[in-house]
Amino acid sequence: MTAADPTELAMFPLQSALLPDEELPLRIFEPRYSALVRDCLRDTDPRFGVVLIARGREVGGGDVRCDVGAVARITECVDFGASGRFALRCRMGERIRVCEWLPDDPYPRAMVRPWPDEPGEPVTAGQLRELEDRVIALFERIAAVRDVPLPERDVLLGNRDADPGARLYVLASRLPIGQADRYSVLAAPSVADRLAALGEAVETMAAMIEFQLSE
Repeated sequence: MTAADPTELAMFPLQSALLPDEELPLRIFEPRYSALVRDCLRDTDPRFGVVLIARGREVGGGDVRCDVGAVARITECVDFGASGRFALRCRMGERIRVCEWLPDDPYPRAMVRPWPDEPGEPVTAGQLRELEDRVIALFERIAAVRDVPLPERDVLLGNRDADPGARLYVLASRLPIGQADRYSVLAAPSVADRLAALGEAVETMAAMIEFQLSE
């Protein structure tokens, strides 16, 4: 897939915004998605796109879908046979943007392009550290209220050796933020935009926690 050439891809709309490098376990039972899995498994690189459902439900169709998502690669699959049920374990990969939705025949499909980070202001190590400190303070506040021990910083923050864009995805994946905030992080055009989106999500989460604790 190149930026110049949209590629047709099977799509799996979900009520969750999945971020690059996250794991995605799925249990497949709806016939159209059983067909999707069978078609994917015929390829040497079994994959499909995942996008957030803006309105509607996963089952039965008729949903309204967001246009930014990520590629899921199937790493493990258990086939339950004639029932058409599968258990999948997938790893999320590169970000994609939907150029055109195709007819759901027999399952959702779209023409997509990869969407790497766009140019923007550089994100410094100091900016990342400041955001991580805010996240740690949030976890410390929750742990103090619940009177539970807090894991080490590296355990809480995950892989800190990745580039800034990937580090922000990792950090977002470890926070219990809402799907709208997760989508804002995913759909931020540049790394600087992603930093701002995640910073706003952390601020909102902190305010919500303080409100709940004050009641």
